[in-house]
Amino acid sequence: MAAIAFFPFQFVDVPQVACAFTSRQGGVSEPPHDSANISFDVNDDPGAVAANRRAVFTRMGLTGWCELNQVHGDVIDFDPTPHAPEEHATADGDGMTTAEPGHGLVIKTADCQPILLAHRSGRFVAGLHAGWRGNKMDFPGSGVRRFCEHYGLKPRDVFAVRGPSLGPGAAQFVNFQTDFGPAFRPWYDPKTRTMDLWRLTRDQLMDAGVPEKQIFGMDLCTMTMDETFFSYRKACASPVRDTGRQCGIIWIRP
Repeated sequence: MAAIAFFPFQFVDVPQVACAFTSRQGGVSEPPHDSANISFDVNDDPGAVAANRRAVFTRMGLTGWCELNQVHGDVIDFDPTPHAPEEHATADGDGMTTAEPGHGLVIKTADCQPILLAHRSGRFVAGLHAGWRGNKMDFPGSGVRRFCEHYGLKPRDVFAVRGPSLGPGAAQFVNFQTDFGPAFRPWYDPKTRTMDLWRLTRDQLMDAGVPEKQIFGMDLCTMTMDETFFSYRKACASPVRDTGRQCGIIWIRP
């Protein structure tokens, strides 16, 4: 099995917290899930998925795997009980938080944004899954607010990083009026019919009180870098509509 390639990210001011964004490269899954798919829900061979997930778990040095059945909503699972990476998620939702060292919060994506949050103390972290529907309901902002409320934190002490996802030039919405509506016009380019979801997420995080200097982005477009990342939109434009999922993971170092 080839090692699964990933992009590490480190909040310089929060050394106790680690972040990683996996790619599609490495692993054992066969096409069209080649090769590092980590989702059981995309018609891949379960044995291959389990092997990929165990490889990620071991490589990151995690002591627990926390995951949800993501449903494009705004439900947050606070302090979830971890399970083995070979096991399926049982709870529905799109956000998780933890204060337990070693418990990895795993956000699966294939164009959507994995948004990872860390408190300045290094004692609290959160992971959010935000597709365009998540942006429409301001899940980046409400996720920060509820993360802070749950642990008694201040948004000004939160750091955030947005992982690889659908870039501004590729996020086309031909039905902008029904998908988003006039309130989102500042982030929409009518000439190209594209939405700058990266900037929208940044602004929503700032509106929730996260300082701009503490918001970071891995400006890697999953659709245009489809040899490196899985892209749902790219797959839907091909004869074979199935594709895998990569993930963003955040954890407190044990």
